[in-house]
Amino acid sequence: MTDPGVVAGTVVAMAAEGRFADVEELFAPRLRAAASAETLRVGWEMEIAKAGPVTAVGGPVREPVKAGLVRVSVPVTCRRGGLTVVMSVDGDGMLHGLRLAPPSGTSWEPPAYTVPGRFTEREVTVGAGPLAVPGTVTLPRGRGPWPAVVLLASGPFDRDLTTGPDKPFKDLAWGLGSRGVAVVRFDKVTHVHPGVGSEPGFTMADEYVPHAIAAVHLLQREPAVDPARVYVLGHSGGGKATTRVAAAEASVAGLVSLAGDTVPLSRAAVRVARYLAELDPGPATTAALETVSRQAALVESPGLSPSTPAADLLFGWPASYWLDLREYDPVATAAGLAKPMLILQGGRDYQVTVADDLARWRAGLAHRSDVTISVHDADDHLFFRGEGPAKPGYESPQHVDPAVVAEIAGWLAPRRRGIARFFARRRPVAG
Repeated sequence: MTDPGVVAGTVVAMAAEGRFADVEELFAPRLRAAASAETLRVGWEMEIAKAGPVTAVGGPVREPVKAGLVRVSVPVTCRRGGLTVVMSVDGDGMLHGLRLAPPSGTSWEPPAYTVPGRFTEREVTVGAGPLAVPGTVTLPRGRGPWPAVVLLASGPFDRDLTTGPDKPFKDLAWGLGSRGVAVVRFDKVTHVHPGVGSEPGFTMADEYVPHAIAAVHLLQREPAVDPARVYVLGHSGGGKATTRVAAAEASVAGLVSLAGDTVPLSRAAVRVARYLAELDPGPATTAALETVSRQAALVESPGLSPSTPAADLLFGWPASYWLDLREYDPVATAAGLAKPMLILQGGRDYQVTVADDLARWRAGLAHRSDVTISVHDADDHLFFRGEGPAKPGYESPQHVDPAVVAEIAGWLAPRRRGIARFFARRRPVAG
């Protein structure tokens, strides 16, 4: 039996040497259908462009995930940060999953605006069957009934939206829990079951809707939660998905979108790649821009069909995902929902922007008196405060802007708005 740790270390070494074709030789058929040497090269070079050259490779960390497969994480230290290469390896040394994740970073510390004594937490299971995922419920202490919110992340993230040393969804859960709002957050299905996202037929609805609805129902069964005031809050792609969840589940009370994108994702990917190429000119970012542009053109092509190989498409997602996205307009869907909405945007965000994405929310929902739109000028994509042009990578610990937490809490529980303002100015945010 091949040692998965040895395989993982070899894969990282080959990637660092630019031997992406050799890595592809280790792809199991299922992974080969979803990714290629070119997919890996683009992802690797974009990460290295942000973090700098590799300076050290740590030891592999093994974790059994299912019969015959072991998840192995290899930390990679770079000159300006780092990343973690996460692989699923079988007994023959073949790769069934491979992704580049943020570095583990330092341990998370609670932001100053949280009051841990005001809430409790417990582990839960969200959904049922083979695709069930683990999660955490945060409940304010006291009788309630409390308003509640389900958190939806973009991409294959864990329940805390762990990014480097930061955990913005844990910031939100603890911050809102301190202010009388119940929260459920959970590991994305594409994080717990990494192969599912590359399955033929997989769509955005599959990624978000079943678990979001299960989480809504879970909160509605909590005795201290007001079942008529359970909301859905999404970030980035999760923000875009909130309207789809609410359209599928009538009992959702309303929506909160944080940096929810509205520009077609293929065009947004090119915009981001161009921004990075201009920010850090060089062969790696130029090549990444060329590849992303080519893949985006195929995604938008009239010739895209269910049989188009996922390895040729953006992010290695199957054609079914992109064909589904073509038919989904988050703003038009939102306009047809008789539910209140809070839409927040960071002014320094280059991934989802005020000029392009927020403008569409504003135009499509201008007639709605129950929609609140707010821009936090100093915030980036994760709603971390800063100055100057936003840059990729998160190397030092930061926390979600306390003004954002206070605004969400005040909107979810209007009668407690004064308390939310009190907490927002009580102590400055750490980090």
